[in-house]
Amino acid sequence: MKKMQSRSELARSSNKVAKAIALLSGGLDSTLAAALVRSLGIEVIGLHIHILFDTDQKRSQHVAKAAEDAGIKVRTADLSKEHLEVVRHPRYGYGAGMNPCIDCRIFMLRAAKKVMEEEGAQFVITGEVLGQRPMSQHLRALTRIAKESELEDRLLRPLSANLLSEALPVKKGWIRCENLLALQGRGRQEQIKLATRLGIEGYRQSAGGCLLVEKVYAARLRDAFSHIGKDAMEEQDFLLLRYGRHFRLSDRAKVIVGRNERENEILEGFVTGRVMIEPIDTVGPLTLVEGESSPEEVILAACLAARYCDHYGEAPLMMRVIRSGEESMVAAIPLTPDDPRISSWRIDGARR
Repeated sequence: MKKMQSRSELARSSNKVAKAIALLSGGLDSTLAAALVRSLGIEVIGLHIHILFDTDQKRSQHVAKAAEDAGIKVRTADLSKEHLEVVRHPRYGYGAGMNPCIDCRIFMLRAAKKVMEEEGAQFVITGEVLGQRPMSQHLRALTRIAKESELEDRLLRPLSANLLSEALPVKKGWIRCENLLALQGRGRQEQIKLATRLGIEGYRQSAGGCLLVEKVYAARLRDAFSHIGKDAMEEQDFLLLRYGRHFRLSDRAKVIVGRNERENEILEGFVTGRVMIEPIDTVGPLTLVEGESSPEEVILAACLAARYCDHYGEAPLMMRVIRSGEESMVAAIPLTPDDPRISSWRIDGARR
């Protein structure tokens, strides 16, 4: 990596004629990219886009802290609903899970382009590193993303800029290529050195995960697409896939069993349009049955729910069943832990 100029040298060489929008994820790379460009005398405004599939529930806080440390103000955009269309119908397909990474990057960069125009900025910054992610950060994908987002050379990837086509800020002389980097691959040592050089501390190595790449969530989403339908799924349907144990009893019946008290409370918010089952005289999970389940399948779901209740032996447990506002009681014999149907019903991505 070429020797970087000192911060005072960078300030003297800057002309402050340009403004940029930096996509911020809360991870080290996006923070570094924004901080590096800001250190070159460019005004930088951060943009954090919220979607449904974050595994980090505190991501917005991490973004705010990282931006504050870098001296960058942040705009936040909740594009959860709009992003669902990308997940339903990705033009460039899915990765190993249900992750439409290329389409997702294009979606976010188009949003950044809109903010760029609103703010009177000239270009967009990302923390992408050539070769870091197999689906979306190889050269062909990076080129396609720049084109499809309609940013073209107004997209600057400072950490790998000297390995990519020349971007507008370099063409215009706002930034010198010797102040940009040529990083590639999954290593982090050069980023850590740069963080020290720029005075960035307390950073997170990675921005965290995406549910769409996780095996269990991806399996549940495939199942939901197959049985509910991509276009029929609403925001609440995507959210419900996060919680509980999921079991497919048949093409018309799926069971969601809470795993702890917190999840029981969350599942209460998804009762509308579903059958609810809960134990009466013992501690156990709140259970939901969705789809056009038969009476026999509801009883089977109650027996499955009873398997996760606090109980001894094979004595039936009384379970309350609420369906379409009508309440009934069922004496459910708990399924045994080694019942082979349980593993065959479970939606977890494992090969059967």
